[in-house]
Amino acid sequence: MAGIEVKQMKSLALAYMGDAVYEMYVRHHLLKQGAVMPNQLHRSAVRFVAATSQASVVQAWLTGDFLTEEEQAVVRRGRNAKSGTIPKNTDVQTYRYSTGFEALLGYHYLAENTGRLEDLVTDAIRQVEERS
Repeated sequence: MAGIEVKQMKSLALAYMGDAVYEMYVRHHLLKQGAVMPNQLHRSAVRFVAATSQASVVQAWLTGDFLTEEEQAVVRRGRNAKSGTIPKNTDVQTYRYSTGFEALLGYHYLAENTGRLEDLVTDAIRQVEERS
């Protein structure tokens, strides 16, 4: 993005953006699947955006050969960021991995790496659907 040095941004800022971007992709995916009732859409979306789902996805990427070294570094930075808040519905480790997941998506979105962002989102959605 013009004027933004993405590599210098704080991890929590990247995660903030990544959260919104992933939510948008998930909503688009659900609408394409034919879900239209607001209650149904919300329940379905929660499966994808829950910290446990995001943490599972990013852990699979880290144990596989899916991420570049640079991407692994972004995830680590996001995972190690201190948010100052305590998660309500999950443990701290899961919350931190989900923050790493969101930071990675935010990083690619802000760096305008649309192709790679879509590869990551597509794989994340696939993994969540396979587990459901």
